[in-house]
Amino acid sequence: MNALAAFEAAARYLSLTKAADELNVTPGAISKQVRMLEEELGNPLFVRRHRALEMTREGETIAAALREGFERISSTFLQVKAAGGQPNVTIGCTMAMAHLWLMPRMSAFWSSHQDIVVDHVISDQPRGLDRPDIDLRLRYGSGDWPDELSAKLYDDRIFPVASPGFARTHPVATIEDLSKLQLLSVEGIDWDWTTWADFFREVGCPDRRLNVRRFNSHVIALQAARSGHGAVLGWASLVTPLLESGDLVQLTDAEIAAPRSYFVTWSARRPLSRQATVLRDWLLSLDD
Repeated sequence: MNALAAFEAAARYLSLTKAADELNVTPGAISKQVRMLEEELGNPLFVRRHRALEMTREGETIAAALREGFERISSTFLQVKAAGGQPNVTIGCTMAMAHLWLMPRMSAFWSSHQDIVVDHVISDQPRGLDRPDIDLRLRYGSGDWPDELSAKLYDDRIFPVASPGFARTHPVATIEDLSKLQLLSVEGIDWDWTTWADFFREVGCPDRRLNVRRFNSHVIALQAARSGHGAVLGWASLVTPLLESGDLVQLTDAEIAAPRSYFVTWSARRPLSRQATVLRDWLLSLDD
């Protein structure tokens, strides 16, 4: 740990002297710790120039990993300190899941469990929820994630939706009509996510030339559809509130069963706290 801390400080400043000042040791001690780390790794981490340091590619890789790790440790420490002993649980999910499914339901939990503080981590990045401070995760997939236990929340259905105005000006009588429209596709988040090509293949209309605009956020794709920019695939559990409000309408009766399901997951390496267990069991008691 001393060697890692010494290297992280030297990498941040690109200076042994400044790193030594921060850690209250001598520059020679910093240099010794860095060399020990380089010997352990079998790779140089710095190129030593006259009065300057430059990081090697290996050094940049290690420095980035250390910076992220130390930031997470610091963030977790501050969260625990700020909680002041008050029971809390951290739950993570995507923006769409938080905005369209979880938040409309959470008021019921808060009302019945006022002694439990719920912290939320929202990320649409593939690894954005792989943080050790997250107790529960809401995930879409097969139910099998490394080092995690899971329980299924619900299955889902997928169908095309658009704004009422778009639906009026682009009537859909057949699947072929649908395939000719401006299509808004959510891609690049998760390989489990169903695309328009997947949808058309499932409904028996493969190998179509599609006019697709791509998004890496389901929330933004839905907003584009609400603004009349095209049709988007809607997961019933997420778009039902938008259908009920009239912001979106279903374009056709064609729909498919979602190939994956939604799960609540938690670490297989540590037991859940009482607060996390209460929230998990409450989530599993919900109707989709």
